[in-house]
Amino acid sequence: MTWTEETDEWTSLLRHPRSKESRWGPRYTVAVMGCLGLVVEYCQRVNLSVAIVAMAGTLGSNYTEVIEECPNNDNTTTTTVSPVYRGEFNWDKEIQGVVLGAFFWGYATTNIIGGRASEYLGGKMVFGMGIITSSFLSLISPFCARASVGVFVACRVLLGAAQGVTFPAINTMLATWVVPVERSKFSTIVYSGFQLGSVVGMTASGWLAASDFLGGWPSAFYVFGVAGLVWGVAWCACVYDRPEDHPRIPYRDLRMLRQHQDSVKSAEVVAIPWRAIVTSLPFWAVMAVTAGNDYCFYTLLTGMPTYLGDVQHIDLANNGLLSALPYLLMWAWGVGWAVLMDGLAKGGHISIVTVRRLSMAVALYGPMCGLVGMVFVRCNPVLAVTLLCVSVMLSGAVNSGHMCSHQDLAPNLAGTLLGTTNTLGAVAGIASSTITGIILQENAAVWGWRQVFLISIAFYLISCTLYVVFISADVQPWNDVNFAGRDEDEDSEGPIDTHYLPDEGEED
Repeated sequence: MTWTEETDEWTSLLRHPRSKESRWGPRYTVAVMGCLGLVVEYCQRVNLSVAIVAMAGTLGSNYTEVIEECPNNDNTTTTTVSPVYRGEFNWDKEIQGVVLGAFFWGYATTNIIGGRASEYLGGKMVFGMGIITSSFLSLISPFCARASVGVFVACRVLLGAAQGVTFPAINTMLATWVVPVERSKFSTIVYSGFQLGSVVGMTASGWLAASDFLGGWPSAFYVFGVAGLVWGVAWCACVYDRPEDHPRIPYRDLRMLRQHQDSVKSAEVVAIPWRAIVTSLPFWAVMAVTAGNDYCFYTLLTGMPTYLGDVQHIDLANNGLLSALPYLLMWAWGVGWAVLMDGLAKGGHISIVTVRRLSMAVALYGPMCGLVGMVFVRCNPVLAVTLLCVSVMLSGAVNSGHMCSHQDLAPNLAGTLLGTTNTLGAVAGIASSTITGIILQENAAVWGWRQVFLISIAFYLISCTLYVVFISADVQPWNDVNFAGRDEDEDSEGPIDTHYLPDEGEED
C-alpha cells in the first residue's frame, strides 16, 4: 500500500459520519494526560536552572566579584564590576555546571530500561511511576542541597533516572493509541508538554525564588513536587494501557486502530533485533539529530537564565519570565506547525517523510541562524532576547519531525528506540552542561558565551543535514515480530496474543 492510499484510508475513517459520535475519544485523554505529565516533569527539571541564580548568586569562586563587559542598564562595552547578589551557597561556575548536569547522568541510565519495561509492563505504569518518583525527589531537593553539594548532586542524578523512563513509555503508548497519519498531531499534543513545562517552570520558579513564600527558592521544588503527586492520582484513574483495555472505547475508534495492523503496535512483545537496528541508516539519522538537537536545546534551557542574569543583567523576577517566553512561542509554533503538517498530509499534498524532513529543517536550521546572530550580540538585552525567542520558537517543529520517527520506523519497538536515542540525548545534555560550565569558568562574559553559541551552531548544522539525507518514514522489516529470530538464525515462537479485538461485524 502506498502512502497516498494509506492516507486516503485513514482519512475516510476519520471523516466517517459516525466518527462524530466519538470526536473526543480515549486517545485524546491519553494525549492530554501525557501532556500534563510532561508539563509537571519539565517544571521539576527546569526549576533549578532559574533557582540556581538565587541559590548560588552572581558571585565568583570564594565570593569574589565577577567582572563583566556589560554594565547594568547600559549598552556600552566598558568593562565594569557587575552588582553582586550573595546566594545561600558558595558555588562557582564550574560547580554550577556540575549541579546542572547531574540530572543527565541519571537520565542517561534509564531510557533504554524504560523503553523495554514499557513494552513488557505497559507504558501507563512506567510513565506514571517515573513522574511520581520524580515528584517525591523534587520535594526533598531543598533538604539535600542544604546537606551538601554532593547530596544534592546525588538527588538530581536520581531525579534524572526517574524521568529517564517517561519519554520511552509515553512513546510506546502513542504507537499503540495513534494511527500513522495522526502522529504529527498527537505527538505534538503530548510533547508540547515539555515546552509548556519549560514556560510554567521557568516563570513560576523566577517568581517563587524572588519571593518569601516557603523560604524563597525552596518553594520552586515544593510546589512542583506536590503538583506531580496530584497528577499521578489522575493518571492512574483516567488512563489505560491499550485501546482493548478501555471499557468505554467507541467501536469505531477501536476498528480504526486495528485497520492497518502492520502500522499499529502489536500486542506482542518483539525481541530486539540489535544487528538490524545498528546497521539501519534511518535509525542512525534519528540518533544524529537527537544528539545535535538535545545538545543545543539543553544548552539554551539550562544556560539562558544564567546568560540573561550574568551578561545582560536582567533581575531575578524578570529572568524567569523572559527565559520562559521563548518556550511559550515554541509551544504555539509547534502546535500551529503540526496543524499545517496534519492538513497537508491528510490531504495527500505531501508524504510523511517530507513532513519529517521539512519539520526538522525548520526546527534546526532556523535556530542555527538565530545563534549566528547571537554571536554578534554584545550588551543589547532586547536584541538578545529577540534572537533567543526566535531560535527556540522555531525548534517547536521537532514534534512533527524526529519525535515521530521512532513510531514510523518500528511501532512495535517505539519505546526501545526512543529510549536508545534519548540515552544519547542525555549524554549530549551532560556534555552541554559540562562544556558550558568549563567555558564560563574561564570567561563568563560575552566572549565565553560566544564560544558556547558557536559550538551549538556546529551541532545544528551537522545533525540536521544527516537526518534530512538519510531519514525514512517506512516501517522497517525488523519491526516484524519474528524478525529477530530470523536475524539470529534461531527458531522464534512469539508469545500468544491475549488481547481481544472484536470482529468487524461486532458493535460496541
